[in-house]
Amino acid sequence: MVAALNPYWGKDFSQFFITFVQRLFLMIKGQTQELATDEIQLLVLLAVSVGCCLIGNFLVLRKMAMLANSLSHTILLGIVGAQAFWLFFLRENASETYALSLPLLLLASLISALLTAWLTRLVTKKARLEEGAGIGLVFTVLFALGLVSLTLFTRDSHIGVEVVMGNIDALHRDDVALTWSVAAFDFVAIFLLYRVLKITSFDLAFARTIGLPYQLVDALFILLTAATVIASFRAVGVLLVLAYLTGPALTAQLISHRLSAVLGYSIIFSCLSSFIAVALTRHLLTVYQMALSTSGLAVVIIALLFIVVSGSIHMAKRFAKKGVYN
Repeated sequence: MVAALNPYWGKDFSQFFITFVQRLFLMIKGQTQELATDEIQLLVLLAVSVGCCLIGNFLVLRKMAMLANSLSHTILLGIVGAQAFWLFFLRENASETYALSLPLLLLASLISALLTAWLTRLVTKKARLEEGAGIGLVFTVLFALGLVSLTLFTRDSHIGVEVVMGNIDALHRDDVALTWSVAAFDFVAIFLLYRVLKITSFDLAFARTIGLPYQLVDALFILLTAATVIASFRAVGVLLVLAYLTGPALTAQLISHRLSAVLGYSIIFSCLSSFIAVALTRHLLTVYQMALSTSGLAVVIIALLFIVVSGSIHMAKRFAKKGVYN
């Protein structure tokens, strides 16, 4: 029965890709089929990969990785707040079935992200702290409030697991539409703002000199980052998303220094990690009966790719250096 519902049931690593290609050809021929669970997971992770890489490269260039880390943590407060409000709102009507309000969730998370950015700038300016110290102070306090609220208001809910670590097994077709919509929005925004983002990322002083609205660009970029993190939390949680934002970008920068090439390489590395993670998770479940977190495995593969690429480049430089001296 399970095999009939999921064509990937009982498949090992190589069989997963064979089945995927076969089903892809059937879909191209017009033989429409329902998406299997593994395919939904893969499509969502691919969308997360594209969206996070488009945003993550500029986060790294603009030295805003700590701010992204802050947003990914403090968004928990907004998510829990929306969840608590929804629960209290429905408590009077016991006959109504509980359902998570996605629009309310997104709005509350976006507000918490903007609050984080505003408080960070306020604390940094008023207390005359370094930006890193201000970010650390704000995100620690807000994340702690999120954890306390999580314990107080949602102890009987599954939101804790889904938000903090992600729950990729609970994804459905709506998540595919949401994540790809955000990825498409990121692509359009980066395409339209590419020149401005490039100038403000590499030379902020020059951007000020020629009169570019760098503060407005920063605000829009924070909104893009918040939207990307929010769209990704059901799949990878608010903690693991940081690896998707920074890992592939750092790996790509080892290979090239051209921004357009770095964007392409990072997307390739991130999508490759997602493909391998879904296939390897199915393989481990089939062969060894080990049920591992797909998103967690994807982050491990992102880290391994960085180690392999950096190690290969280091070895190549050592051999080249030996060749010159010999």
